[in-house]
Amino acid sequence: MFSTLPMKHLRIQLLTCDLPEASLILAELGVFAPDPRPILEAELPSIPGEGYRHLYTQARSRFDKIARHVAYTDTLDNKEVHAVSEADLQLTNDWLGEVWSDCSEFEEERHRLRDQLHAIDELEQTLDNFSNLNIDLGRLQQKSRFLEIHIGMVARTQVKQLEEAVGLAGYLLYRFLEREARTHVIIIGALDGESAELKSVLDTAGFRPLQVPEALHSEPEKAKTSLRKQQTDLQQRQQQLESRSAAWRTSIARHLSAAAQTLRQAAPYFQVQNAARNQGSLSAIQGWIPAREVVNAEAGLRQKLHNPLVLESRNPTEDERPIVPSFISRSRLLKPFSLLVKQYGIPRYGEVNPTLLFAVSYILMFGMMFGDVGHGAIILISGILAHRKLGSFTLFAVAAGISSMVFGLLYGSIFGYEHVIHAIWISPMSDPLYMLSMALIWGVGFLVLITLLNIINHLQQNDPSGALFGENGILSLLLYGGLLWGTFNIYQDGAFGVGAAVVALSSLVALFAYKLMGTASPPGERILVAAIETLETVTGYASNTLSFLRVAAFSLNHVALAVAVFTLAGMMEETGYWITVVLGNLFILILEGLIVTIQVLRLEYYEGFSRFFAGDGKAFKPLTL
Repeated sequence: MFSTLPMKHLRIQLLTCDLPEASLILAELGVFAPDPRPILEAELPSIPGEGYRHLYTQARSRFDKIARHVAYTDTLDNKEVHAVSEADLQLTNDWLGEVWSDCSEFEEERHRLRDQLHAIDELEQTLDNFSNLNIDLGRLQQKSRFLEIHIGMVARTQVKQLEEAVGLAGYLLYRFLEREARTHVIIIGALDGESAELKSVLDTAGFRPLQVPEALHSEPEKAKTSLRKQQTDLQQRQQQLESRSAAWRTSIARHLSAAAQTLRQAAPYFQVQNAARNQGSLSAIQGWIPAREVVNAEAGLRQKLHNPLVLESRNPTEDERPIVPSFISRSRLLKPFSLLVKQYGIPRYGEVNPTLLFAVSYILMFGMMFGDVGHGAIILISGILAHRKLGSFTLFAVAAGISSMVFGLLYGSIFGYEHVIHAIWISPMSDPLYMLSMALIWGVGFLVLITLLNIINHLQQNDPSGALFGENGILSLLLYGGLLWGTFNIYQDGAFGVGAAVVALSSLVALFAYKLMGTASPPGERILVAAIETLETVTGYASNTLSFLRVAAFSLNHVALAVAVFTLAGMMEETGYWITVVLGNLFILILEGLIVTIQVLRLEYYEGFSRFFAGDGKAFKPLTL
């Protein structure tokens, strides 16, 4: 829980024909992460299973596409779990290919019918434009030996002028529809060679011609009846198609569930990929496994594989430590906090896992900054009621609510009322300086703990130099302790104190000397760089300590906001008073609650994790079913 689990590098030598079964057994155990490095390339030059992987990829793709259209039951019967041979995978892939072909035909027919219905809808909308005309619409588009006809739209403000203009040219303008700012018109006249003049007039008026689709070349009522008949036919064909599709889906659902099981059982061998190598009938598979699981893995393999195998395990070498996956505790209680830690990074192999520290310190700081029995209760109840949406973060909300309630009791605060219940510890506004001093003490304790974790991390990674001289190492901790000691002496006695000065100065000089030796530059520049880096250590601790003043600041802010709400409420009548109190509490709960949540996360990430947590580890991803 406090660190990643010790890992072993596993090498299993076995017959090539046993590789699918061995992969499946390891996936059932869920503790083996394949190692794709070509360590065994010289002894075993080939990578087996190329055809198997090709079949799996194709079958998986087909299955995923089919599964978007067909419901199936995805449950794995552990009693029937067995390795999938390449021949069985081929059969499943072929069947999925046939199913996808049928599914594609249904989809194509469905799209075709949908497009046709959509086209009819568009025709009906177009037909609405001509509903006032009781003539064969096809004639409006036909050329005539004696008449010139134009049908189109023009801006309503231009109609009068256009009517007069075409009238001078010997044409008639007929308005048949007015819609929004446009008027639909027909312009008709004798065909006598004046078309060029008429076109100029129409262009000047902004005339936009309308095309009558061929499907509407009849009287509007007849066209509408025809469209409705086509629409009804298409809808009936849609219903028939859906009936056939439903029957087809029912007929394949069971087989599709079986195909899903086949693919799940074939997946482990597909995922092994380059971690398995072979030379003829001899193969080997390599990967990482928690040290405590080696015995179980060997027992499982020997029990289920009929052919002999050789299993070798060893500790990671120093060179391998950066690539060893980190197996992090899967505690259900810590899951929401683990997810937040992963947002910052994955612990390196051997590095202290900060999840438990994060969980405890986060919940405590949230309660300190947002202590209120009523607000905490609402967070708690809201978290429980919204557990379906929150998922694993329900525990996070519940813990935050309880912490807020506990500190609310300590502060004697309920929905902003400071005198309804007696404060067990202290009301924040009664002594702000005391609250600020408590926040500083909390910050100092937090930073000291974080620095100790950094030292432990360096020691676990066989880096004693980093643990002693490095940033946030032993000397930095001594320097911080000396400065705190001296500051306390000044507060108590008015003087820094000899002991504190000796500790602070000696660690300061040692740090300066170490940085001086570690800088490759001309003498003057080396001294300047070393001095600046040493000074950064001092200022870093000072600024990080002061950052924790916000823990007290937000507890005071919470009370101050409540005072402001009650001041406004006191200016209202009784009904207005309670409305203001309720809305004010909602404002505090939502806005300040959100700000406090973010501020605590900031303290954890930037004042905590940045001092000891590299977060560049590799997550352990085992084979699973």
